[in-house]
Amino acid sequence: MNLIKTGNSWKFATEADLEDFVWANLKELFGLIPLKRQYYVKGQICDILALGENKQLVVLELKNAEDRYIVQQLTRYYEALLENKPFQEEVDYGQPISLTAITAKFHRDNFTDKKYNCLSIQFLRFEILTDDERFYLHLIDINNQKISNSEIFYQENNISIEDLPQQPKALHKILSCSNPQQQEKLIHIRHQILMFDRRMQEFPLPGSIKYGKLTSCFCAEICSDSKGQPVLFLWLPLNYSDGKKIGRMKILTDWENYTLIEGHVPKGIRTKAISKTEKQRQRGIEMKILWSHSGGIRYKIGSKEVSGTEYINEDKRRHQEYQNSIRSRKNLNELYQFYMKLHIMEKTNSIN
Repeated sequence: MNLIKTGNSWKFATEADLEDFVWANLKELFGLIPLKRQYYVKGQICDILALGENKQLVVLELKNAEDRYIVQQLTRYYEALLENKPFQEEVDYGQPISLTAITAKFHRDNFTDKKYNCLSIQFLRFEILTDDERFYLHLIDINNQKISNSEIFYQENNISIEDLPQQPKALHKILSCSNPQQQEKLIHIRHQILMFDRRMQEFPLPGSIKYGKLTSCFCAEICSDSKGQPVLFLWLPLNYSDGKKIGRMKILTDWENYTLIEGHVPKGIRTKAISKTEKQRQRGIEMKILWSHSGGIRYKIGSKEVSGTEYINEDKRRHQEYQNSIRSRKNLNELYQFYMKLHIMEKTNSIN
């Protein structure tokens, strides 16, 4: 388990480490049976799904730091799960879905959102305590102030910066054309990727550097555009309905906190312009435009015929929902750490 010290306190090195610990200790911490982690449903990514008493479905959303949107995320998960009803053999949907938010610090907006949300959401705040010999996850139920502790078996990460290979010439060239802020972030990203898992490798190629477990299984790429500015690509879920299909996605960033997925770029630098029909296909939207015999246009969503305005609004809503599922990890560090874990832990199908 990876922990880092910040001042006089300790925290999990990444949100992925927090998730690893909670997943491995669901029974001890909450008396729950593990069901699925990083589960994709209708464009939403549920951190942990588990089973409570009498086959009740429990959803856990984890944050390693303050996040003002955690209530909205759990609300979207609730709707998606209730609509799709996955794992029907294991889950009794006659019982209400239990929602739990676990974070190191709650934002004040979380309490406002919870107050006016019709769903019952449990708030658990955690911190890591130590007696200089052992480490403990200290959980506090915000609703009733109930406290629980669970030991963390901490081992120092045996991959250090000193163990990393020298920077390739291709990366040196990109860094030389970058400003100090970009240089610092690019070096930090490289360190985080290579130190994340011993299977991570660096592949210098003409004009770029790729990272992944194998030459056919990449998770990140750093290159530069025609003006010499650094460009970051991450292999992310391509569409809304099937998160197992991933592709090379261009990331726009200010190299601090702001990130935006510009689009799928199978090769090269520029995002290819695609038709509305193709955009809808990528989002997994069953939406059709049909020409009637009278010469007019009819719009369908699934089997339901709708007006042109309803069609456009639904298209925009589903597109925004997909974007939000990615932007919920709005910090650049969280974004690439999360998807490195996806590549290491999960089986994905890359289509470039």
